[in-house]
Amino acid sequence: MPRTRGRAPDGKARADALSREIIVGAAVVLLDEFGERGLTFRLLAKELNTGPGALYWHVTNKDELVALAADEVLGHALAAAPRPEEGAGAELRALAVAVFDALDRHPWAASHVNAPPTLANALHLLDRVGTLVARTGLPAERHFAVSTAISYYITGVSAQIVAPRANATTSRDAFLTQTAERWEELDPADYPFLTHTTTDLRDHDDRDQFTTGLDLLLDGLNTTAGPRPPA
Repeated sequence: MPRTRGRAPDGKARADALSREIIVGAAVVLLDEFGERGLTFRLLAKELNTGPGALYWHVTNKDELVALAADEVLGHALAAAPRPEEGAGAELRALAVAVFDALDRHPWAASHVNAPPTLANALHLLDRVGTLVARTGLPAERHFAVSTAISYYITGVSAQIVAPRANATTSRDAFLTQTAERWEELDPADYPFLTHTTTDLRDHDDRDQFTTGLDLLLDGLNTTAGPRPPA
């Protein structure tokens, strides 16, 4: 495994007792408990019973560590995603929901699972989406555009829904109530939709919101990939 530093400040033996996988796994646990702001190398070193210098032997900085931890969360989602027998469309939906659920359990990770993908599991997600899209019967020249659109929806919309909770100073219900109250104060002539949907904003389910858009996207894929009527 390539190391990111030329030496181990706390001793080579101690550094070699660790691994990037162990460090990232411990970081996930601490991020779940303390959030991104609360994670420090000093806290992580204490958790692993080592010195902060030994961590830098494997991980360059906190940004890299959080990105690797988010990719670890994504990897668990990919491994846990069911593979239904109904076809590629059903498997795409199950995969997308598994990713959303994983990010919902680890809100700090949502904004770090971004497109274009660069880390291993983010690349696996795009590749798996593309492989499934190719199985739908969609013309080959549409595979890239459709696959990236679905992949970007999965990660991007999940981040839009989940990420705000990671740094929120209030509960989700309180945040939605405050937002609904602001919408209610808008002029209905200028904002006819927002002023009439405040109850839905307060009561909506995040997962349902995600799957509603996902199903619209997949329904469009099924229509495009399906057999066309004769001219």
